[in-house]
Amino acid sequence: MRGSIPTPGPATVRYGGNTSCVEVRMGGEIIVLDAGTGLRGLGRSLLREFKGKPLNLTLLLTHTHWDHIHGLPFFGPIYDSGCRLRILGSKGTRKGLINALAGQMESTYFPVPFHRLPSNIEIQELKDLHFDVGPVSVQALPAHHPGLCVGYRLASAGVSVAFFPDTEPRGSGQDGKMIDFVRDADLLILDSQYDAAEYRQHVGWGHGCVDDSVALAARAGVKHLSLFHHDPDHNDRWIDRSVAHARRLVARRRAKLRVDAAREGTMIRLPAKSSR
Repeated sequence: MRGSIPTPGPATVRYGGNTSCVEVRMGGEIIVLDAGTGLRGLGRSLLREFKGKPLNLTLLLTHTHWDHIHGLPFFGPIYDSGCRLRILGSKGTRKGLINALAGQMESTYFPVPFHRLPSNIEIQELKDLHFDVGPVSVQALPAHHPGLCVGYRLASAGVSVAFFPDTEPRGSGQDGKMIDFVRDADLLILDSQYDAAEYRQHVGWGHGCVDDSVALAARAGVKHLSLFHHDPDHNDRWIDRSVAHARRLVARRRAKLRVDAAREGTMIRLPAKSSR
């Protein structure tokens, strides 16, 4: 959803102002992608749904920049002893992943220290870029973004979802590794923060533009592209125009690609495919 910093207010009410957090239910697993401020609302929803029943969750972090972790202290399930949370991500810069996550809950910043949380939390730094979460196959690929950052591809029952909230695709869809990684994905959630004019002023910042996102998705044969990491200065009408522009680009290419923009609270159903 939103990039860099939460942006609540009337100008962002349709697409939402919370930072990066996506829930994926696949193969009987509940997998959460990133822990931005959207994690707070997800936590409330999960607690209502499970109502005291055991809750087993996996959180995959792309990196430890603030807008991808600062929802964790406000995630209700970590205050529930019936919650088991497994967190995986790249090594936090300099001090490691555990210190990056627990550090934001030190008394200087937050009233409840990490070590006093009643839930069962396991934190693991990624050693392998291909692993399983139950029946879900997970692959990771380094992203083009400052620091240690990855994107993920999740697959189960013939359905695949790719998630790159912070990355700068190489121009006009020419990034071979990225294209191969997301090829034929049913859903690609991709950093598309800038329009073409803005991007020229931000080359090397580690974020993408709508034109390159469409080019990459079309070349990879992606079925559904969700524009993500909306700029904090872009209001709902700006994002509407970005979606319209992206769809015109798809039409010019005569590609079979559905495009929309990530919208807070939206549910996308991807039916399992037959093995025949």
